[in-house]
Amino acid sequence: MIEQLFFIAPVGSAFALLFAFFQAQKIYKFSEGNDLMKRISKSVRTGANAYLRRQYTGVALFFAVMFVVLGVMAFAKLLTPFVPFAFVTGGFFSGLSGFIGMKIATAANARTAQASSESLNRGLRVAFSSGSVMGFTVVGLGLLDLSIWFFLLKYVFYVHLAGDAQILAISSAMLTFGMGASSMALFARVGGGIFTKAADVGADLVGKVEAGIPEDDPRNPAVIADNVGDNVGDVAGMGADLYESYVGSIVATIALAVAAGYGFSGAAVPMVMASVGTLASIIGTFFVRTKENTDQKHLLSALRKGTYISSAIVILISIPVIYYCLNCAAYPERFGTYWAVISGLLAGVLIGFFTEYFTSDTYKPTQNLAQASLTGPATIIIGGISLGMLSTAIPVIIVSISVLVSFFAAGGSAHFEAGLYGVAISAVGMLSTLGITLATDAYGPVADNAGGIAEMSHLPEEVRKRTDALDSLGNTTAATGKGFAIGSAALTALALIVAYIDEIKIIMPGFVFDLSLTNPPVLIGLIIGVMLPFLFSSLTMNAVGRAAQKIVMEVRRQFKEITGLMEGKADPDYAACVDLCTRGAQKEMILPSLMGILSPIVVGLVLGVNGVAGMLAGAMASGFVLAIMMANSGGAWDNAKKYIEGGAHGGKGSDPHKAAVVGDTVGDPFKDTSGPSINILIKLLSMVSIVFAGLILKFSFF
Repeated sequence: MIEQLFFIAPVGSAFALLFAFFQAQKIYKFSEGNDLMKRISKSVRTGANAYLRRQYTGVALFFAVMFVVLGVMAFAKLLTPFVPFAFVTGGFFSGLSGFIGMKIATAANARTAQASSESLNRGLRVAFSSGSVMGFTVVGLGLLDLSIWFFLLKYVFYVHLAGDAQILAISSAMLTFGMGASSMALFARVGGGIFTKAADVGADLVGKVEAGIPEDDPRNPAVIADNVGDNVGDVAGMGADLYESYVGSIVATIALAVAAGYGFSGAAVPMVMASVGTLASIIGTFFVRTKENTDQKHLLSALRKGTYISSAIVILISIPVIYYCLNCAAYPERFGTYWAVISGLLAGVLIGFFTEYFTSDTYKPTQNLAQASLTGPATIIIGGISLGMLSTAIPVIIVSISVLVSFFAAGGSAHFEAGLYGVAISAVGMLSTLGITLATDAYGPVADNAGGIAEMSHLPEEVRKRTDALDSLGNTTAATGKGFAIGSAALTALALIVAYIDEIKIIMPGFVFDLSLTNPPVLIGLIIGVMLPFLFSSLTMNAVGRAAQKIVMEVRRQFKEITGLMEGKADPDYAACVDLCTRGAQKEMILPSLMGILSPIVVGLVLGVNGVAGMLAGAMASGFVLAIMMANSGGAWDNAKKYIEGGAHGGKGSDPHKAAVVGDTVGDPFKDTSGPSINILIKLLSMVSIVFAGLILKFSFF
C-alpha cells in the first residue's frame, strides 16, 4: 500500500503543469498595448531568446563531455550505468524550467504595463500570473523528473532487488540527476547574473549618474539589454536555481530514508509532501489580490496572504501524511518527524519575514541606509555592507534552531539516523510551498520590465507610478525568495553531507571516518571549504565588473558619436549592448562554474574522503552566511534608491539619489549574481562529491 503513495507525485506534477498552462493561456488573453509597446516587448524577447540559444549551446557541450566521463566511470564499474542518463535529464529539466518561465515573462511584460494603465490590481494579477507559470513549472517538472526516474528504476532496472537494497540503489542513481540539475543551475544563474548586472550597472552609471536621464529612458543604449537581463538572469537563471533546490531536497531525503530505518515509507514522505505543497500553493494563488493602493505594506499583505494560506494547508495535511506513511500507529515516536516538517516550513516563513525587514523600504534599516546617502556614495556603501552583515545573525539562528528541533523531534541521539532524516525532511517542508513562493519572486522581473516599457513608450505618469510600486515590491519579494532558497540550501547541504558519508560506507563497507579537527586532511579541507565561496564570489563579481566596463564604454561611445541621440532625434544601437552582454556572460561564466564542479574531485584525490567531508562542512557554513549577507545588502541598496526616488532626501536627480545609484550598482552583482549562486555552489559540491565518491576512494592519496 505504501508504494502506491508514490503515484501521488505524478498526479501532483500533472496538477502543477496544467495550472501553469492555464495561467499562461490567461496571460495571452490580455492586451499587449499599442504598437510601440509591442515592438519594445518583441526586442526584449528576441534578445532573451538569442542569449539562451547561445548559452544552451555552450552548456550542451559541457553536458556531452560529462556524459562521456560518467559513461567511462560506469564502464569501469565506478558508477551504475544509469548515472550518465540521469545527469543529462537533471540538467535538461532544470534548463527547461528556466526557459519556459522566461518565455512567459517576456510575453507578460507589455501586458503588465497595459494592465497597470487600467488598475493596480489588474497589473498585479498579470505579473503574478506570469510568476505563477514559473513557480508551478518548476515544481511540476521537478516532480515529473523524480517520478520518471523512480518508476523506471523500481519497476524496470532494479526490479530484481527488493526492500532496502532497492531503495539504496534507486537513491544512489537519483542523486546523480541532482548533480545535473545543479550544474545547469550554476551555469544559468552565473551566466544570466553576469548578463543582467553588466547591463544594469552600465545603464545606471552612464545614463542616470553621468547623463542624468531617467531609468529606462529610450535614449539609453543599454536599456534593452537591461530588460533582457531581467529575464535571462532573474527569471531563467532563478528557475533553474530553484528547480535544483527543490529536487535536491527531495533526493537527499530519499537517500537518508534507509539509514533511518524507514525504507520506502521514508522515501514516500518527501514525494507526497511535495505534491501536497503543490496543491496548497495552487489554492493560495487565488487569494493574491489588492485594491487600488500603492502602499507597500498593502501590496506585501496581498502576497503574504497567499503564502500564509498555502503554509497553513501544508501544516494541516502533513499530519495524516506523516502518520500514515511512517506507520505512527505502530511506532508513535516516528510522529516527531511531523514537527521537523513544521520546523522547516516555519523557518522558511521567518527567514522570509526578516529578509523583508532588512531589505524593504517600509522598515527602518533600509530607510536609515537611504539617509546615509546624504553624505555621499562612500557612506551608503559602508552602511549597506554593515546592514548585510548584521542581517546574517537572525537567519543563522533560525536555521540552527530548525536543525536542532528537526533532529531531536525526529529521533535525536536515541535514533541518530532518524534525527538526520528529520533535518532533511525539514528542507522539504521549507520548499513544500515553492509553487507560490517562487511565483511571488518571479513576478518581480516582469513588473520591472513593465516599468521600462511604460517609460519607453511614454505612458502616463500614473502607469509608471503603479509599475514602480509593483517593482519595489518585487525587489523585496526577490530578496525574500533568495533568503528562502539560501536557508533551504543550508538544510539540504547538511543532508547531502550525511548522504555523502552514507555513500562512502555503501561503496566500502566497514570504512571508518576520522572527522576530528586534529586530522590534518579534515582541517585543511575545512579551510579550503570556507575559502571556496569567497573565491567563487570574487570570480563572479570581477566578471560582472569586466562586462560592465565594456557596456559603460559602449554607452559613452554612442552618446558621443550618434548625432541627435540625446535630443531624442536618433535611435541608439540597442543590439550592440545586448551582444556585448551576451558574449561577456558566456565567456565569464566558465571559470566559476567549473570551479564548483572540479573542486571536490581535486580535494578528494589529494586529501581523501575525510578531506572532502571537511571541505563540504566549511563551504556550507561560510557559503550560507556570505550568501545571506550579499543578497540582503544588494536588496537594501536597491530599495534605498527607490525610497529616494519616491521623494525622500531630494528625490530623483539629487546628490543623495546619485549616491544611492552608486550603492545600487555595487549591490547589483551582490544580490543577483554572486549571492544567489552560492546556494547552488554548496549543493553542487556535495552532489559532485557523492557521484565521484568511488573514484576518490580508489585513487586518493589518503
